[in-house]
Amino acid sequence: MSINSLKITILVDNSAGCGLSSEHGLSLWIETGDSRILLDTGQGGALPHNAEKLDIDLSRTDCLVLSHGHYDHRGGIPRLLRTASEAEVYCHPCSVIPRYGSDAGRPKPLGMQCEAMWAIDSLPSSRIHWIQDRRELFRDVGLTGYIPRNSEYEDTGGAFFLDPELSRPDPIDDDMALWIRTRDGVVVCVGCCHSGLINTLNQALFQSGASRLRAVIGGFHLLNADDSRIENTVKALQTLSPELIVPCHCTGSRAMDALENAFGGEVITGLSGRIFEF
Repeated sequence: MSINSLKITILVDNSAGCGLSSEHGLSLWIETGDSRILLDTGQGGALPHNAEKLDIDLSRTDCLVLSHGHYDHRGGIPRLLRTASEAEVYCHPCSVIPRYGSDAGRPKPLGMQCEAMWAIDSLPSSRIHWIQDRRELFRDVGLTGYIPRNSEYEDTGGAFFLDPELSRPDPIDDDMALWIRTRDGVVVCVGCCHSGLINTLNQALFQSGASRLRAVIGGFHLLNADDSRIENTVKALQTLSPELIVPCHCTGSRAMDALENAFGGEVITGLSGRIFEF
């Protein structure tokens, strides 16, 4: 079996189409037949504006999937849960813990906003699903859960910590992706790929049982990657032979250039308002 109808709209990204808002964040609206999934919510400001402009009714959200617990994917949670009163939330237990980045040696909070945590805590237990392993949301639509870190050259993509003293590295174990099995291969939607883009795609291919990678859409978190990592990522991606690559959000300009040089027209740079149908 496979999904016969799939439409993915980039609702929030760092860049935006005419009349839409941009912000440092990501949100994808995914329609598969009768099901509507929101993957992440950006920082919160752009989501309602762009949804209205794109004629997307967020109140019809069936599932809110949270790819990981950083603020730039979580800010729209309170408004979304007020709007979509029946939506169920899928996230890893670690997505609600405090976490930090380093700003010139000083701690910078990166975790989920307090309002977002309160909104999740207020949900009845029937509407919140804590995901650590693979989970199928619907037929042919699944969540990876924890993604094994098998490649030698991929890491979390930056200096991330679990404490304000910046002494405990954050492995970002809550990072996960969403995959959809289609007639032409698997489509993988990612938030930031803190587990590594190639690790993520290999896990999605394995779990879905697909023999082809139809597309990957989302943030690849190669912004701080060195040339060696970008080169290894491109080579591995060439082996996987995706038909469509849509880098968004945290991919970084150097990685964007490398992907475009290697894949040409198979790469379409993400921005708010772009729509893809499979």
